[in-house]
Amino acid sequence: MSGGETRLSQSEAIELIQAAFYAMMEKTEAEATGAASETLQEGISFLAENSKKPGIVITSSGLQYEVITETSGAKPAAADVVRVHYEGKLIDGNVFDSSYTWGEPVEFPLQGVISGWTEGLQLMSVGSKYRFYIPSELGYGSRGAGPIPGNSVLIFEVELLEIL
Repeated sequence: MSGGETRLSQSEAIELIQAAFYAMMEKTEAEATGAASETLQEGISFLAENSKKPGIVITSSGLQYEVITETSGAKPAAADVVRVHYEGKLIDGNVFDSSYTWGEPVEFPLQGVISGWTEGLQLMSVGSKYRFYIPSELGYGSRGAGPIPGNSVLIFEVELLEIL
């Protein structure tokens, strides 16, 4: 900075900084891969144990659900828009999203949500309340989303209020 001589030339310094940066990136990727692999194994174990509980139904895609409240009546199709109340959490119990917290239900097209929701909501009649156990491949997969780590099993309690 004072204009004196340095131990490294500018190109040597850039080369060392880049090498350190790439090493740090590789370490971070390795740690993320390890965490994602661990999350995947935890999810597989969770779903295997959960499937043994009374009242758990498993669809051909691997979606697990249980009926909390069952009603009869209209069921949405994949092309419908629905109004729901819901709470989503991870298998460790951490809540990552909840319309109850906001104090009002939400509306969305079934074609615009994760496939576990699209499938699960089509099983429900208006007024029903279900709990979905969504394998990562029917949720956000290895990429995760916001506070949801990659390969996470998602647990949603969902009330179908209306088909719009």
